[in-house]
Amino acid sequence: MQNNNISDKKLRLTIRIASGTMSFSVGDPQESGQIVHEPYQTNYAMSVAANLREAFKKSELLQSGYRRVLALIDSPIMLMPVDEFQEQEQDVETLFKYTFANESKGELVKAMLPEFNSAVVFAINKDLKLVLDDHFEDIRIMHLMQPVWGHLYRRAFSAVRRKLFAYFHEKKVDIFAFGQGRFLFSNSFGAEQASDVLYFLLNVWKQLGMDFERDELHTVGTPPEPQWLAEHLNRYIRRNYTVNVATNFNNIPMAAEKHIPYDLKALYLK
Repeated sequence: MQNNNISDKKLRLTIRIASGTMSFSVGDPQESGQIVHEPYQTNYAMSVAANLREAFKKSELLQSGYRRVLALIDSPIMLMPVDEFQEQEQDVETLFKYTFANESKGELVKAMLPEFNSAVVFAINKDLKLVLDDHFEDIRIMHLMQPVWGHLYRRAFSAVRRKLFAYFHEKKVDIFAFGQGRFLFSNSFGAEQASDVLYFLLNVWKQLGMDFERDELHTVGTPPEPQWLAEHLNRYIRRNYTVNVATNFNNIPMAAEKHIPYDLKALYLK
């Protein structure tokens, strides 16, 4: 018989899949301060589904008998206001496939984000979904950015100044801003070159009409050439901050682990 006092975090394995990376995690850091986190070295010559099948032969966590899983997926996203999503729900799949032609063969995932008065739509690779179906009884699928949005949304209204956020991971940057209980902006860009990142950030800053003196830029993750980028950003944005991840999560030991991505910390330490 299942013990209802055992948290879902202890019973549900998290599989994080992003561009060229894969990892497996489990635990309740609110209790112990840590999770078990197992990065997996992917084979770039194999598909993501084939990599996961291979991982089941090698990974200690995957061979531990977990029947519940949360798949944390990084893939192109379409955000819609809730009212538009509800009005056009029958056409969402067509709209998504038109917007992201390369994702047209994936299985569509839709999730309501009531905190932002929005809905998020993204796709999971069908072969990858089959691997999950073969190994788990209870499957949840979440976009990698959902815990990041949720955590930083609470920071967005901690002061009167407007805030622009940038999360760097897997050689890309997700840039987003909130206002009046909704997204003002959300998009992702390639982030291999610091000069490109500078252009993207300043362009979004200008597009949103943000103020040089008063408003704030908050970055998290590992940007390319961080010192160069900070120096150049400071010329155009006076209040330019790097999120202190440890204090951001109340100095829980897991928060200081540099090898654990910020999105996983936001998921487990919410």
